[in-house]
Amino acid sequence: MLILGIDSSAVSVSAAICELGENTRVIAEGFLNNKITHSQTLMPLVQSLLDNSKTALSDIDVFAVSAGPGSFTGLRIGVSAVKGMAYALGKPCREVSTLHAMAYNLPLYDGIICAVMDARVNQVYNALFETRDGAVTRLCDDRALMIPELKAELDEKYPDREIMLVGDGAELVFGKTGGGNIRLSPAPQRYQNGVGVCLAAEHCPDISAAALMPKYLRLPQAERERLAKIKADGSGTELE
Repeated sequence: MLILGIDSSAVSVSAAICELGENTRVIAEGFLNNKITHSQTLMPLVQSLLDNSKTALSDIDVFAVSAGPGSFTGLRIGVSAVKGMAYALGKPCREVSTLHAMAYNLPLYDGIICAVMDARVNQVYNALFETRDGAVTRLCDDRALMIPELKAELDEKYPDREIMLVGDGAELVFGKTGGGNIRLSPAPQRYQNGVGVCLAAEHCPDISAAALMPKYLRLPQAERERLAKIKADGSGTELE
């Protein structure tokens, strides 16, 4: 099965073409971390992978994308791109958790992986996984929580286990919790990437392009501010 995986959940953008099956292999991959908007970089990146691997878009069997959590704009761009390609070709999609995909960054690591993305205001999007012999086991649901809460949970549940931080929030969390049994993954294996999306997608069901939607763990800032104003008004209803 030939799969195209896309991640545009944060500042970086990545895409990969993989062949999944008994002998899984990466055919092509690309990664950019230049802060240029994904609306300008994503599709040219995908096209370059197709061109350089001599793969036609119609050869792709499944289109996968990190659907969340992550940047609201970034997720919409990635999901929209995959929806458009899959719909035009009548191909299925696979919806991947951004955090789950990052757990595949360290295929030879046996231990606890703490996937973290910077959610601003001292919060992170987080999920915990255990990897052993290349298999990934999820330990909790995706969630948004304060960094001190995450540190307290890690100290309580895994005081004697090595914990590896991955994701664009890894350096932030390490700076506030580093030392002891908490480690920072190597830079080349730290960030969200298309290969991880492809590998995680192998364990996800097919869905239609119409059913594919971004998965937000928090409301957008504008909506949070609107609800805060309603609460401040004290009426419990929307302001006129």
